[in-house]
Amino acid sequence: MLITLGCRLEFSFPQPTPLLAILNVHSSCFDDMVQQDDLITHPGIPLAGYHDDFGNWCTRMLAPAGEFVLSTNGVFRDCGHPDVVATTKAQVDVQDLPFDTLKYLLGSRYCDTDLLSDQAWNLFGQGHPGSARVQAICDYVQAHVRFGYQHASATRTASQTLAEGVGVCRDFAHLAITLCRCMNIPARYCTGYLSDIGEPLPHPAGDFAAWMEVFLDGEWWIYDPRNNSPRFARFLVARGRDAADVPLTQTFGPAKMTGFHVWTKEAEMAELPRHARL
Repeated sequence: MLITLGCRLEFSFPQPTPLLAILNVHSSCFDDMVQQDDLITHPGIPLAGYHDDFGNWCTRMLAPAGEFVLSTNGVFRDCGHPDVVATTKAQVDVQDLPFDTLKYLLGSRYCDTDLLSDQAWNLFGQGHPGSARVQAICDYVQAHVRFGYQHASATRTASQTLAEGVGVCRDFAHLAITLCRCMNIPARYCTGYLSDIGEPLPHPAGDFAAWMEVFLDGEWWIYDPRNNSPRFARFLVARGRDAADVPLTQTFGPAKMTGFHVWTKEAEMAELPRHARL
């Protein structure tokens, strides 16, 4: 199937303000690209792109004073199948882990492993290692945290999420990532687009989603602690140690967000521009 996805973020700046954006679909999805999701600004300004330390594509700009809009819109192929479930994957011993996975065992800004290590071992230390342990962690997180957009907080850590019992998808991901790291399972934070295809109505307003990838049996596998079930049409934008590494936008000065729109929906061929149908 074809998926059209994109966003429109509206700001008001009292003065010219440097801004970083991570809004384009990750390069790992390029083979499925039908129409590129170029970043468009209004008013138009010069843009400079670069790859960060995690391989994400970032765009740097100087936003002018006044009203300013960032938008993208792309079309990507999707296999039409839900997420692949890792059901029998083994945990890799720490001494055998590839070097580039070791940073995903460490504590980070929102993943305070030092505060949850003892609790993690008490909860999951007797369970079967590997995919069964990761699934047990996801089940625990979903059972102990209540989702609600009104609970969003830019400063909530994993230990605070567990203590408060509320959060949004990034909090679910941070808590599950932290518990996995405590159990010596490399886990990294992911943000991107997630469709509502196959989900019962009514659907909430579109938003970016957060999930995690864990390293098992020599590969990275998707786990979604918020939904805790396979989903359709998931497209990665960025990954890092936690949300601090992958802010969708970061402004370096006073700013007010005045509009936020995200969409991920199935597209019909007739809806696409002619050049995207080839």
